[in-house]
Amino acid sequence: MRKLSVLTATAVLGLGMSACTTDPEPAATGDTTGPIAVKASDTACEVGRAETAAGTVTFTIANGGAKVTEFYVYAAGDRVMGEVENIAPGLTRELKVELTSGTYETACKPGMIGKGIRGAFKVTGSAAPLTADAKLAEATANYQRYIQSQTAALLPKTEEFVNAVKAGDAEKAKALFPIARTYWERIEPVAEIFGDLDPKIDGRAEVIEEGMAFTGFHRLEQDLWEKKDISKSGPIADQLLVDVKEIVAKANAEKLSPLQLANGAKELLDEVASGKITGEEDRYSHTDLWDFAANVEGSKASVQALRPTLEERAPELVTALDTAFANVETALGKHRAGDGWKLHNQLSQAELKELSDVINALAEPISKVAAVVAK
Repeated sequence: MRKLSVLTATAVLGLGMSACTTDPEPAATGDTTGPIAVKASDTACEVGRAETAAGTVTFTIANGGAKVTEFYVYAAGDRVMGEVENIAPGLTRELKVELTSGTYETACKPGMIGKGIRGAFKVTGSAAPLTADAKLAEATANYQRYIQSQTAALLPKTEEFVNAVKAGDAEKAKALFPIARTYWERIEPVAEIFGDLDPKIDGRAEVIEEGMAFTGFHRLEQDLWEKKDISKSGPIADQLLVDVKEIVAKANAEKLSPLQLANGAKELLDEVASGKITGEEDRYSHTDLWDFAANVEGSKASVQALRPTLEERAPELVTALDTAFANVETALGKHRAGDGWKLHNQLSQAELKELSDVINALAEPISKVAAVVAK
């Protein structure tokens, strides 16, 4: 749940925005297949058309409001088909999403909270899936194996963490907290597909503003580090394990589109830019660098799954991605502490600025992956 204004992050750390413009091209009148312009404001979400043809759909979302916003495409049950977060005022972001025939909802979320300003959206006809391409089919299969490997570790580590909390062993629980979250953070884009399960597991205190209970990892983090009392945390811990088991089952069964891999790689970098760099997410434990490293690893796994296609269609992009990932890993490696990482509050502003700069440099080539996949 990334609720920090990108403007704040930018002001503090000099983060840039990749793949942003200020003047989107609207779809041609009567066009049912071209890009769909979305005019977002603090009170409206004007989608250029409410119906389109099946296949790869491109939305260009221009934020004309005063608040940072998000844009989502939902299937039934609030299943997220595609999303763009942290759209700052005056900027435009692009979303490419693969949609089959059916009914959906679009949503803008000014302030990045609540259910959003929603509208009906219909997709008609049929189109060959991107996975008709053998390399893209193999990419999704490879990434699915990666998801399975991470959830195979997430579940037992979460159970160990939960058991330590219930046993009242605060020191053991503190040690296990960032380790369990590592596996979660590597697969977070997949987890975000499943509606309210993500905020139940990973929501920060701000979810209360959206009418939800504050539960999950960060509620237990608060109990451990800020309140220093886990004597009554057992029910929250039990619910965390129930929710993680549910999302693991769903993530392992999910059939992903190659565009979800491409968008997921970008989302994980946005996760770093909007929360980890600022220390906003793990605000009680300051274990943000564990999450930071996991997000980078998850982003790289998505790109590596797509590598055969990228090498065939855009070899120069592969070179740029390899260099940018290596630069991030080198910068991050300076902050190793034993088998883990330094705490966020142990890093200087100059060190955080260096990390933000390399992430910003990686975000630029990452933003091009979806367009190459959609060719």
